[in-house]
Amino acid sequence: MRKIMLVGWLLLPVGAWAYHEGPGQDRVALEETDALILAAQKAAADGDWKLAVSEYESALQSLPANPEAFDAKISQRLQVELNKARMQAAGLATAREELETLVEQMQADEDTDAELLADARQALARAQFYNTWLMRLEGLDREVWEPEIESARQNWRLLAEQSSGDERVRHQEDLEAAVRLERLEIEDLQGLPLPGE
Repeated sequence: MRKIMLVGWLLLPVGAWAYHEGPGQDRVALEETDALILAAQKAAADGDWKLAVSEYESALQSLPANPEAFDAKISQRLQVELNKARMQAAGLATAREELETLVEQMQADEDTDAELLADARQALARAQFYNTWLMRLEGLDREVWEPEIESARQNWRLLAEQSSGDERVRHQEDLEAAVRLERLEIEDLQGLPLPGE
């Protein structure tokens, strides 16, 4: 019995080392990711959008290599927040493309969190709205910008249909803003300040 206890006692450090090198590394990566997320949220709250983008990108890169070590919703939430910050940090084109890809992926996944998908769709619609605004100011033809605003309109319409209360009112107001943007004459649009969050 003593020999079994002695062998067990001697193997304890080997087990601890194995845990540290295996699942323990995932734990370390998640703690690092958490610290980066907090820094990104603070930067966003302070209005330092470039720093927020940098911190969110670092947080995404610091996630464990093993996808089973964390919930996929974490990665998706980080991508949504990263692209919201990008829109504020003059990265509208990149944010719009990544949000469109993310929404398509989330729609294809039957386990997607509906609230997270709605948030991603809202961010995508906002990116499409801003993109349309800029395309119109650049003087692009209607055939170029109209599909963009139509897509934003459809996203907000879907969100309004799927929500209730204050959320529904907010999405309906966004929908009305998209319709107004589509109908505005270019001279009137040029006189308006650029939209912001």
